[in-house]
Formats: sequence, C-alpha cells, structure tokens
Amino acid sequence: MSFTKVSVSALAILAASTVVASARDQLQIAGSSTVLPYATIVAEAFGEQGSFPTPVVEGGGSGAGRAALCKGVGEDTIDIANSSSKIKQSDIDTCAANGVTDIMEIRIGYDGIVFASDIAGPDFALTPAAVYSAIGAKVAKDGALADNAAKTWTDVDAAFPAQDILMLIPGSKHGTREVFDIKLLEEGCKATGAYDLYLATAEGADDKEKGANALKACHTLRTDGVQVEIDGDYTETLSRLDANKQAVGVFGLSFYENNTDKLKVATINGVVPSVETIASGDYPVSRPLFMYVKKQHIGVIPGLKEYLQFFLSEDMVGADGALVAYGLVADPEVEKVRAMIDAEEVMAPLQ
Repeated sequence: MSFTKVSVSALAILAASTVVASARDQLQIAGSSTVLPYATIVAEAFGEQGSFPTPVVEGGGSGAGRAALCKGVGEDTIDIANSSSKIKQSDIDTCAANGVTDIMEIRIGYDGIVFASDIAGPDFALTPAAVYSAIGAKVAKDGALADNAAKTWTDVDAAFPAQDILMLIPGSKHGTREVFDIKLLEEGCKATGAYDLYLATAEGADDKEKGANALKACHTLRTDGVQVEIDGDYTETLSRLDANKQAVGVFGLSFYENNTDKLKVATINGVVPSVETIASGDYPVSRPLFMYVKKQHIGVIPGLKEYLQFFLSEDMVGADGALVAYGLVADPEVEKVRAMIDAEEVMAPLQ
C-alpha cells in the first residue's frame, strides 16, 4: 500500500443544486500533513472495498484545510478538513458567513511519540531541553550561539548515562516529524535560550515573521552523525537500535508496547508515556488529531458518513488497526466518537 497522496480520478458530474450539489461521487479531503498519511491509508482501504470510489486526499496544512472547508457548500468545496490543531473561532465565523453552518468535529486519535532504548541499557529521563541540547545544530553558550559539540549524554547533563549520543528520529517525510519538531525541538530551543538568540538575528518584515524564522532555525539539526533520520516504519528504527545498543530511538506508543521485551521507554518531563497520559495531555509529546466534516454534505456526497465510520472502525483505529500500527495513538474514548458519527452530531460552540 502506498502512503503517498491518493491519485485524483475524474469527477462525475451528475446534477446541480442551489444549496448542495450531488455531483461528486468521490470524497474530497485536504489539510494537515500529519493526518495525511493516516487519511491516505484509510482512503485507499475504503476504495478497495468497492462500494465507493477512493477519496481524494491532499495535504496543504491544517489551516489551509479548514479554510477550504469554510469556502462554502457544494460540489466545488471539500467535504473534510484534516487538522492537527483545534478549529478556531475565526474559522467557524468564516464558515458561517459562507453558509457552512453544521460542522462535525471528529477526533481520530492522538499524535504521540516515545523515546526508547535497549531493554538492558540505562534509564533515560529526558526533557525537550535535553533532546535539543543533544541534537540541535546550535546551542546557547556564554550568551551566543555556538556549534553543538556534545559527544556524550553526560556532556548534555551530568545526570545522564555516560554513553555516546545517537538518536534515531522521524525523518522529514514521517507523519510524526511535526510533533517531534514542535513539542521537542521548539520547546527545547526555547528552554535552553537558543530561540532568543536566533530571534535576535532573525530576518523578517515584522515580529511574527521573525519569530517564525527563529523557530524554523530551531529545527536545524547536527550533521555529524549523532542523529539519524528515518522515514521508514518503526521496524527500521528497531533494527537500527538492535545494531547499536547505545542508540535512543523514537517510536509510536503502540509499537513500543508491542516490543517491551526489547525496549525500555524514557520519561519526558518525568511523565511515563501511556494511552492514559497521552489522552489526558499529561505526556508532553502528543496532541489530538481531528477531522472537521461538513455535515451538509452527508447524504449528498456519496460515502461521506460511511468513510467516517470506516475511519473509526476497529480495522483502522483498534488495538491492532492499520493506523495504530503506523503510529497513531488510539483514543480511549473512541466509542463516544463512533456514537457521535452515527448520530451525525455537530460540534458544540467553542469555550
């Protein structure tokens, strides 16, 4: 199965309507690059069932997906916006102004990653600051940015094990790279003072652009071999770790839980990763993932509700589901989400 963008086939133009046109037989979905691989897996499996055409799934980012959803109602607008962040009131207001009055918020699970090392190795109590200090290209030193010269974990913190730094992290094409960049590199960069130093020299037309460029600089990693980016699945990461017992790798929670005989998990900010700590928000390297659905297209665009039900099925998000195997953290309240879909429940006003 390919995890790339689902190919677009010709749209069937069947009829027209002044409110919603039932002209498409193919769902149109856009948004978050983090949700994209999960949605693509579901779309391809959904199409293989033969009842409905394979949905068109595109990226573009969470904000762009929500903006596309809110352009209006009808065949020339998308049905679902994938999002790795919660919808904003400004999005809802734009939707309402353009006639999109009924929006369903479907939480598909959580984007969460864990750090783990060889089962026989030492314990690691990591923080975003420690991760950044280990693999960030530049670090704060004596009030200025300097090339990162840390070789061992004790160079990062004397309390860490005295072993060489080698981190196996998600590659730029991996679905969990975004949460790694935001929750670890950016937070660690800020905690160590490197962000402020980047900001002081950042280019940009205004403070917002300068801040964005400083954060982008925080994503720059060392190129001297202390970190290895892996675009493949977690079995490749485990294989690399097996070959070098001193490595610390990034895994999806479910993959780690299926390999506790080989792996020892690290804490982050003192919190042990689990479904419960991720769902509660206590574990810091996680976030909920959403689909925002135009309810006005249900019953008009064929297969929309069926796609939602299939997405949240056991085959996709269950303990042994395809998405969980790929890295999604299952939602412990998935039954409630399924009931919301069945009832076509629209989202409540934002607090």
